[in-house]
Amino acid sequence: QVQLVESGGGLVQAGGSLRLSCAASGRTFSNYAVTWFRQPPGKEREFVSAISGSGKSTYYANSVKGRFTISRDNAKNTVYLQMNSLKFEDTAVYYCAADYRGHTALVLSTRREEYDAWGQGTQVTVSS
Repeated sequence: QVQLVESGGGLVQAGGSLRLSCAASGRTFSNYAVTWFRQPPGKEREFVSAISGSGKSTYYANSVKGRFTISRDNAKNTVYLQMNSLKFEDTAVYYCAADYRGHTALVLSTRREEYDAWGQGTQVTVSS
């Protein structure tokens, strides 16, 4: 089972960019689908983006499509979320989660129990 650690959050002005990283322990990371979520202050957790174990399949929430890009480097056991053209409403704690699904599956569920591992979260604050 993997363990996940997010990093890369911070304070940025609207229109700016950040790149989040989700670093995983374990030797079979390429078999894990990874999903990014966020939880804005006072709101429920919401799906952001997902990537398959191989990295060939990706999926985005409509709210971030065209602005965010998910990618992974399995040699480094890391999944990235490049966030461009950030908006005030992107302010949230961002979490990554992983589930053992092989190389091709995506996991789009927001249910915590669907995933083998969750990171601790990283805060992203966008000032208007």
